[in-house]
Amino acid sequence: MPRHGKGPSAAAPEQGGTAAEELAYRLRQQELAAEYGRFALQTHDRATLLQEATRVCALGLQSELCKVLQYLPQEHQFVVCAGVGWRPGIIGQARTGADTESPAGYAFQTGQPVISNHLEGEQRFRTPAILAEHGVKRAINVLIQGDSERFGVLEVDSPTEGRFTEADLAFMQSFANLLGAAIERQRIEEALLESELRLHRTLAHQEVLTQEISHRVKNSLMLVASLLHMQGRMSDSPDLRSALDDAETRVRTIAQLHDRLWRTHEVHTVDLAEFLAELCERLGCSAGPEQSLSQDFVPVIIATDQAVPVALLVNELVTNAFKYAYPGRGGEVRVSVRPAAGGQIRIEVCDRGVGLPRESDGGASTSLGMKLIATLGSQLGGTAEWQDARPGTRYVLNFFPQEAPASQDC
Repeated sequence: MPRHGKGPSAAAPEQGGTAAEELAYRLRQQELAAEYGRFALQTHDRATLLQEATRVCALGLQSELCKVLQYLPQEHQFVVCAGVGWRPGIIGQARTGADTESPAGYAFQTGQPVISNHLEGEQRFRTPAILAEHGVKRAINVLIQGDSERFGVLEVDSPTEGRFTEADLAFMQSFANLLGAAIERQRIEEALLESELRLHRTLAHQEVLTQEISHRVKNSLMLVASLLHMQGRMSDSPDLRSALDDAETRVRTIAQLHDRLWRTHEVHTVDLAEFLAELCERLGCSAGPEQSLSQDFVPVIIATDQAVPVALLVNELVTNAFKYAYPGRGGEVRVSVRPAAGGQIRIEVCDRGVGLPRESDGGASTSLGMKLIATLGSQLGGTAEWQDARPGTRYVLNFFPQEAPASQDC
């Protein structure tokens, strides 16, 4: 903020100035108030706001001393939190009473400004020790108040004889109003910042909990898969062993998906191309010596809630193709993911094997695998189709990605 000197052509009434000089004096006060208003809008540090207010108020009233008294509710007194012209050790340390027997206390408690032009003979109030120590002869006090609470008192003190006027009071009150509004704005900004920090901490904690839960789910599912494996090895029934093996594979797939989400900290959305690439790599490793799995993935983002059913669907389709598409020989299974018309995502799993039985359209099969494929496609809200690949079979699913939860980053 510009630092004005005392203009020689501006004189206060007590200085015996002419009407023109007094007019210049008042116009200068208005100029100072306007400049401080702009300064207050641009400044967010409370200590700087208060200190500059005391400097400009002292300048505007041509006084050596000015201070801001902040009310301390726990102590029921004021602390001098900003000021100019005071001896070392006063700012930030000196206390003074906030009761109605002192000028500042009266202004604070009643909300009424106080002008004391003759402190030595003042009968209404006692003279605070700080003023007596600095030889103050007159003072003017106005309340600083925001919308929510009273902050304190703005006070200009002078060690010279003279008088403060109602016009000086208006100047002081304009500063106090600016201060109150600025302090209230800062209070709201600080409350919003604290609320935002609490929200970030809460969200971070929830994300950690989500990852921890996913990790524990993965461990629990791996335990279930191990139990299924043990049960299968103990069974004498080939059909039961096969069913338990299939169940173990599905459970392990879900466990691996949770492990992947936990390790990569993906909470809301997943890059489906990366997600399925890891799954297909594991499926390819489990294929027979003459079987192969190829990929054609275009990066698409889906909600995490959809990632698990998509992965289970692909797992089931690829596993079935490896089992039944090439009886007695090897062959390739191809998986592709790409955007489709209307904002949909298209998943295809294709082989060049023997194809579906003539009497079956894929979805009508009573096998558990086919029922699971139909259920997962329905869960994704997609439109599924089994096609004759001539040769082989092609499964096509078009579905709309869910809208992911809005990001909480700021």
